[in-house]
Amino acid sequence: MHRIVIISAITLLLGITAVLATGTADAHCQVPCGIYDDAGRIATMREDAETIRKATIELVRLNDFKSADSFNQATRWVAEKDRSASHIQDLVASYFLSQRVQVASADSPEHGHYIDQLQAFHSVMVAAMKCKQTVDPARVDALDAAITRVAAWYE
Repeated sequence: MHRIVIISAITLLLGITAVLATGTADAHCQVPCGIYDDAGRIATMREDAETIRKATIELVRLNDFKSADSFNQATRWVAEKDRSASHIQDLVASYFLSQRVQVASADSPEHGHYIDQLQAFHSVMVAAMKCKQTVDPARVDALDAAITRVAAWYE
């Protein structure tokens, strides 16, 4: 019995550590509380996209890796670029798709809008994923365009 308690405590601590380390605890609640800041979430996605753009520019600049310092800095930029892209994906999934996009049945007059929103948010998630895969500024342009498309519904 004592061993089960210790394992449970360790598991709980590891879980808390993982949440604190990844920063995923900052997502909006799912109570639902009814308190939404759509424009704030859009601004956060735009800030993350700007961070991705800055990281992309810096990675292109540091492409020579002639020193351990430049390799170290490039590694840090990649980590930040990927963290920002993941944050955008998390916001889309846990905030917009889970809480703000309203399901509309196929026979509903709102069904077309529902499908438009699903496609637009899917585009944001895919664009963020592609930003993780490359250091191509055109990928960041596509992410910015995808965010602008969904922002029209929420700003």
